[in-house]
Amino acid sequence: MQTLPIRLSPGQDLRSAIEAAVRGANCRAAFVLSGIGSLSSAGLRFAGAEQPRRLTGDMEILSLSGTVAFNGTGEGARSSSHLHMALSTATGDVLGGHVAPGCTVRTTAEVLLALLPEWAFSREPDAVTGYDELVVRAVEAAKGDLPPGDQVLGGLGGLGPRGEDVADAVTRARKTPRP
Repeated sequence: MQTLPIRLSPGQDLRSAIEAAVRGANCRAAFVLSGIGSLSSAGLRFAGAEQPRRLTGDMEILSLSGTVAFNGTGEGARSSSHLHMALSTATGDVLGGHVAPGCTVRTTAEVLLALLPEWAFSREPDAVTGYDELVVRAVEAAKGDLPPGDQVLGGLGGLGPRGEDVADAVTRARKTPRP
């Protein structure tokens, strides 16, 4: 894991700038460790809502977190990031939800990213939930590509970074002496 602190300037789109920073680091998987700042416009999609609610005016980012991901590679890759944010309005009302495009930085946004160059995140249809859900794959270090037939990681049934079942990895970790 590598950390990447970024500062966004007035007028930048929060989501697009975060994704551009991850792409610029030649990374296909990242998550937001921390994010604060201010916005002049925002889009938040509340739980169960089909469309985001558009907000305008002076707002403070109280918290920002989530995963940064892309479906596909190169110029054809499309965003499949999943970010959540809590905002306070000028009147002190607090709202939170999924970050939609169109969140414009007012004065600054300070974001700390965790880059995961050895992993690739994407979103694919999930038969159980009916939504596109996170899929985690190990990236072949030598080529930066997904190995053919790569195992999809998810829940406790996936494979760990050493290729072992997650339950086996937990058992091994419990047996490892602590310093």
